[in-house]
Amino acid sequence: MSQPFAGRRERLVQQLAEAGVHAFLVTQPINVSYLTGFTGEASNLILSANRTILVSDGRFTTQLAEECPELATHIRPPSQGLTAATAEVLTQLGVRDVECESAHVTLATAQAFAEAAPAISWKLGEERVEALRKVKDAGEIDQIREAIRIAEQAFGVFRAQLRPDDAEKDLADTLEFGIRRAGGKCSSFPSIVAVGPRAALPHAPPTSKRVREAPVLLVDWGACGPFFYKSDLTRVLLTRINSRIPSTGSGFDAKVQAVYDVVLKAQRAAIAAVRPGVPAKDVDAAARSVIADAGFGDHFTHSIGHGLGMQVHELPIMRPNTTTTLEAGMVVTVEPGIYVPDQFGIRIEDDILVTPDGAEILTSLPRDFEANMVDL
Repeated sequence: MSQPFAGRRERLVQQLAEAGVHAFLVTQPINVSYLTGFTGEASNLILSANRTILVSDGRFTTQLAEECPELATHIRPPSQGLTAATAEVLTQLGVRDVECESAHVTLATAQAFAEAAPAISWKLGEERVEALRKVKDAGEIDQIREAIRIAEQAFGVFRAQLRPDDAEKDLADTLEFGIRRAGGKCSSFPSIVAVGPRAALPHAPPTSKRVREAPVLLVDWGACGPFFYKSDLTRVLLTRINSRIPSTGSGFDAKVQAVYDVVLKAQRAAIAAVRPGVPAKDVDAAARSVIADAGFGDHFTHSIGHGLGMQVHELPIMRPNTTTTLEAGMVVTVEPGIYVPDQFGIRIEDDILVTPDGAEILTSLPRDFEANMVDL
């Protein structure tokens, strides 16, 4: 396990040297894990040209020896806080200036560092580790595949057990339990299970609304695999009681299928646009133009997707105005949606690997309308 982490640290140290940075302080727990393999918390990583030191505490002494035995550590005593211990180590190293992860350091912490180490010049840093995390290596991709497998297995059980009287909240709990039973540590995020009009809320929290109340059931879920990496999927199930989709107003069932078909067409267009060298905003535009041409442009209210890895939302950004260019090895979601207020919402989401030749769809659950009909 140590080899990929050492290589990541070496690449980061090289970048720091090229930028003239004497020392870099990593405080974001996910970034510490990415660079070290350490799964604990309350620890800071110091990187310089000559030294790499993980500042932690006695709770993790054994864990550190097991997870990253090659890494130098400084174990602070219970009487000393993490900020003070980190400042002490930096002072002992004799560094003149330190770049910190400005996106993850609060004003209070920054002030505490400055007071604890007044001789050091503190600089606001860039998202250097996040930039490294954008492109996944083979091991990371394998872990994402495993997280997808777990999520899809849990969804299969969820779908098979679906009943008309099931409430959104109970279904969300069932799905998250299924993720654990399938081998996941936990869900990637609180699962979204939304019936009918509530599916028009892109991030609807589960309620007591029951499946039988409307024929549209939007499910957005993901699994955190046995290590660090996550998956993120969305499917819309068309629930049929007594083998038919009930009509809720004139032509409701036909409208659901029409909107579903537009969203699926938009997703296919976006996936087809995915390949190295393509601006991420072009992937968004490919889906957005399909939805706008169908007359639903005002009902697609979010970006086409996001990067996926150790966090469920990470770089690259996939918004209409992003300047990111896709690279081979990136893993992104592609998730267009149309949300019709007070009626229903349709979103289809899959996890996509950018390969040298284009896009590989890592997820395998069927996406077409008929395959997502469920008789209850």
